[in-house]
Amino acid sequence: MTRTAFIFHGSNGYPERHWFPWIKKKLEQKGLEVIVPRFPIDKKTQLLNNWMEVLKPYQNKLNESILIGHSLGVPFIFNILNDIDCKIQAAFLVAGFIGPLEAKDEPNLNDFSVKDFNWNIIKSKCLQFCVFHSDNDPYVPLERANQLADKLGVSVTLIKGAGHFQAEGGYKEFDRLFQEIEKVL
Repeated sequence: MTRTAFIFHGSNGYPERHWFPWIKKKLEQKGLEVIVPRFPIDKKTQLLNNWMEVLKPYQNKLNESILIGHSLGVPFIFNILNDIDCKIQAAFLVAGFIGPLEAKDEPNLNDFSVKDFNWNIIKSKCLQFCVFHSDNDPYVPLERANQLADKLGVSVTLIKGAGHFQAEGGYKEFDRLFQEIEKVL
């Protein structure tokens, strides 16, 4: 059986942006099936229920998979683990957050992240978590990454000067992430 990896983009993201195509290709070269869903990102449809609908056709591939989330994709992963019956191999969380995040142009972020997550259930469904954050992320304060790392019982892998891990900041490739993923393959 072919192992599966999912890459979940964030708000204003899409599958062909940032380091997603690069990591997809690297994982495919390792023999994984890589699924990068295109979620609705406009202000009216960027809602958790809509993202869950996009994921539905792939839910049968979640077990034993690897989940990679960027920004809003991180609380989306927590919603998957909290609400869907699955057990995954590992979750790699990049520039993520939990709790309210103030963003005047992004009214629906909190639909994903303000929730009474059951962290015991989330941790029981994933064998390994890896949290990446930057010391200069303009959108998600480092304290948010520390909060979610504390909930998961892991440390933050802090990368200096990475911003929000976007192509505009030089992140068309993400070697450190790939190195960590290789450890669970």
